[in-house]
Amino acid sequence: MQFTIRAVRAEDWPLAKELRLAGLQDPVASIAFLDTYERSVALPDELWQGRTADAAEGKTVRQFIGEDGDGRWLGTVTVLVEPAGVQDYFGQTYDIAQTHVVGVYVRPEARGTGLAPALFEAALAWSWALPDPSVERVRLYVHEDNARAQALYEKAGFTRTGVTVAAPAGREFEYAVARD
Repeated sequence: MQFTIRAVRAEDWPLAKELRLAGLQDPVASIAFLDTYERSVALPDELWQGRTADAAEGKTVRQFIGEDGDGRWLGTVTVLVEPAGVQDYFGQTYDIAQTHVVGVYVRPEARGTGLAPALFEAALAWSWALPDPSVERVRLYVHEDNARAQALYEKAGFTRTGVTVAAPAGREFEYAVARD
């Protein structure tokens, strides 16, 4: 399968919305995302436009997508910048600047094609290239029962840090990769 990895553009918001809603309908969505299809489908287009414009600007968030030759989006990963001392969604605070990978989704027909590793390569490269803040590590959370995602993240170089947090559907393990 041929695909191209690129950052989203502001005008991509309808595609960003469609792919997010597809991900939220995946059979493991209840443990893969801290969101629901029902909540997201009801969001106004202005929110999707703003979210995508912010990710396109790439200052505090960047979304990467993989698309096929026809322009169909096959997968995505979003990276959030977390400056030192900022509290995250789970109430954790770190003394280092880092990025946080969220919203990982690859359509079933594109799984096992190398798309997910390519998306992670883009996310890591962008994270390491940030000048301010200079990122010390990239991290993510994964549900304790999401073995498929855990295996993917480990293949991408992430390891469990030992940090565990409570989430609505159970426990989430923190995985991270440190700057070389």
